[in-house]
Amino acid sequence: MNIGKDTVVTITYIVKDMDGKLLEESDEPVSYLHGGYDNIFPLVEQALEGKAIGDTVELKLQPADAFGEFEEDLVRLEPRESFPADIEVGMQFVGSPVDGSEEMLYTVTDVAEDKVVVDGNHPYAGQAVHFQCVVADVRAATADEVAHRHAHGAHGHHHH
Repeated sequence: MNIGKDTVVTITYIVKDMDGKLLEESDEPVSYLHGGYDNIFPLVEQALEGKAIGDTVELKLQPADAFGEFEEDLVRLEPRESFPADIEVGMQFVGSPVDGSEEMLYTVTDVAEDKVVVDGNHPYAGQAVHFQCVVADVRAATADEVAHRHAHGAHGHHHH
């Protein structure tokens, strides 16, 4: 079976930076519902269209097509006392941006005596990346999956 609209695709993937350094790797296969449901980077979805089990896709993605451009205004200075005593660079936490939009993941990038710098950008924002994936499985999506706009089951999305 080939990948097309409303198929559930299972892939394993590797993301490297342009120097070939490994950024991210799937620990186990991940599944997504194919067909414009925004479950995966759109350019990756385009490249996977029509592929079958065992096929490999390799793409170079610009920041806008991958983890996003780096946005200066997502970097914030916060008072030190708002954080736990053991705060350190690299820790991550969820917070609401000032404009009250949906919660985001912030990464601590600097800790000073009375200030903490947090960054709401994705750790790989602003980077062009090399995305490589292998198609592990393709199956027809269930009516339920199409209705919910994402894959269910072993490697898909779980409802709680």
